[in-house]
Amino acid sequence: MSSSPTGSEGPSPASGVPPAGSSGQPRVPLWIAPAAVVLGFAAGFTLTVLVSAVGQAFGSPITHPTPAVNIVSNFLFDFSFVAAALYFVTVRGWMGRAEFGYTRIPWRLGIGATLGAAFVYYVVTFIYSSAVGIHHTDKLPSDLGVNQSVAAAIATSVFVCVVAPICEEFFFRGFLFGILRQMRLPLGGTDLGPWVAAAIVGLLFGLAHTGSASSEFLIPLGILGFILCLLRWWTGSLYPGMALHALNNSVALGVNELSWSAGPIVALCIGSIVTVALITCPLSGSRPALKA
Repeated sequence: MSSSPTGSEGPSPASGVPPAGSSGQPRVPLWIAPAAVVLGFAAGFTLTVLVSAVGQAFGSPITHPTPAVNIVSNFLFDFSFVAAALYFVTVRGWMGRAEFGYTRIPWRLGIGATLGAAFVYYVVTFIYSSAVGIHHTDKLPSDLGVNQSVAAAIATSVFVCVVAPICEEFFFRGFLFGILRQMRLPLGGTDLGPWVAAAIVGLLFGLAHTGSASSEFLIPLGILGFILCLLRWWTGSLYPGMALHALNNSVALGVNELSWSAGPIVALCIGSIVTVALITCPLSGSRPALKA
C-alpha cells in the first residue's frame, strides 16, 4: 500500500480508499454535511430539553442538572448526530462502511500513524498551552459527577473514553470529512480539497465542545479535530483516530479529573481501546478495490 503523492490528487490515503462514490455507491451531495449537522443538533437539543424536563419532575434543577441528567443528555446528544448521519447516508444508500472508514489496515501502519499523530498533537498543544497559560480543565467530567459516586465515575468513563471516541469519530471523521473531502480545489498541481475539508471539520469539532470546555480549550480541540482528519485520510481508516481519541480522553480524565497514578491511567487507556475495538470491529471490512 502506497502513501506517496499521486499527481494532482495530493497525498493519497495509505490504504488506497477512494473518496465516497468511487467504489460503487453514488456520490454523496455536499449539502448532506451541513444538513446532518443541523438535524443532529436539533435532535440533540430537543432530547436534552426533554431529559431536563423529566429530570425536573424528579427534583433535578433546570439551571444545575444532576449528574444523572447530564450523563443521559450527553449520551443522547452524541447519538443524535450518529442517527442524523445514518439517516442521510446509510438509509439513502449513499455510503458504505468502507467510505465511513471502517476498514482494516496493517497494525504497524495503524500504530505508527497513531503515535505520530499523537506526538504532533501533544507538541503543538504544549506550545499553545505554554504561550496562552492554560490552567483550567475540561468541565464536562465534573458536570457528569465523576468525583461524586462510583456509578457516576463509571458512567463518565464509559462516555468520555468509549462512546465519545466512537460517535464523534464516526460523525466528524467518517461522515463529515468523508463527504467534504470530495471537494476539488486544485492549486499549483495539488488538490487542496481534503486539507480544506480537514480544517472545516476541525473547526466544527472544536465548536461542538463549546458547552463542555472553556474557550481556551477550543483551539487545541480544533487542532485535534484537524489532525484526526488527516489521520483518517492518510490511513484510510477510522480506527487510528478512534484509538488516539480514546487515549487522549483517557489520559485527560485520569490526570485532570481523577488524579490517578500512571498504572490506573494505563489500564484505563488499554480498557478504552479494547472496548472501542470490540464494539466497532464487527463493522470493519477490507479496503475496496480501486477501479482501473
